This record gives sequence, C-alpha cells and structure tokens, in this order.
Amino acid sequence: MPRVSQAHRVARRAEIIDAALRCFARSGYQRTTMADIIAESGLSAGAIYGYFGGKQELLVAVADHVLGDRGSALTDDSGFAVEGPGDIIAALLHKLDEGGLGSAVLQLWAEGTIDPEIGELVRAVFGRLRAFVTDLLAAWAEENPSAIGTAPRTWAAERAPIVLGLAQGFIVQKSLIEDFDADAYIAGARAAL
Repeated sequence: MPRVSQAHRVARRAEIIDAALRCFARSGYQRTTMADIIAESGLSAGAIYGYFGGKQELLVAVADHVLGDRGSALTDDSGFAVEGPGDIIAALLHKLDEGGLGSAVLQLWAEGTIDPEIGELVRAVFGRLRAFVTDLLAAWAEENPSAIGTAPRTWAAERAPIVLGLAQGFIVQKSLIEDFDADAYIAGARAAL
C-alpha cells in the first residue's frame, strides 16, 4: 500500500474542514450531522474518521481555521491607515466584510461560551485583535497628543474594546438582518469614532 505524503494529509484535512464549515454555516452546528459532513465532502466515513474523531473535534478544527484565518487577515496591517480612529474601524470592517464567514463566526462565539477548547481559541483571537487595534490607535494617538488628553497607550487601550464592539455588532447585524446596509454601518462607525 503506498504511503500518503504529508502534503496530501494536510490537503485532505483542509478539504474535510472546508466541508464541515459549509455544513455548519448552512445548517448550524447543532443540526449538522456527521452524515451531512461526509456527504458534503464526498469522502467515505472512514476517510473522515481517519482525521477527526467526531463532530466536536471537527468544530474545534473549523474554529481554529476560521478564527485563525480571520485573525491573520485582520492583523495584517496592510490596508490599515493610521489617519484616525474612524479610518481604523472602517478598514477593520471592510476586512471583516471580505470573508463572508459571519454566520460561522457567530456560531463559534456561541459554542465558545460553553466549550472550553473553542472558548480558548476565541479568546486568543480576540486577544490578538485587541492588541493589534490598540497598537494602531496608540500610533495615531502618539502623533495627535492634543486630541486625546492622556497617555497615548492608555487612551488606545480604553478605546480598543469599543472598536472591537463595533466590529462584533457589524458581524451580528450582517449575519442576522436581511436588509443590513454594510456601507451605512461602516460610514456611521467611522463618524462615531
């Protein structure tokens, strides 16, 4: 029997994770069955279970994939102008809008409140995002000390959770409200900051 290369194993694992993500995004974690994931992937049950022990393990892998991808995309500082807090939130929201993973992210947040392993992944991504946003805000504040009235790092640390809250609100509303106007939200968030 030929040996399977590491590259093949990595690609097959990613294929299974993508199939699970599509199922979770379409039907939700609770309503998705392993049979759904097997059918979506086009692989055999043995192939799936050779990589993952079950749906819970797949959810953790999906969480790691989605949150890691979004976290990396968001903390890549290309496209983030330090022209002001409004521009920072606008760039952040535009990057969030690129992925189309809002529904999956919402489900991961919900599962993170009851599953310690997923909760740890979610908190790690939020920690990286908070640090990134704090750094962007602090860089702007250092160049505009008269606009803030306090130490730049302190000012930035106090405002980063607000920026992230606006981003979370964006994801929630875009995922749940049919006639949500992303452009109007981004313009309003930019003006508010």
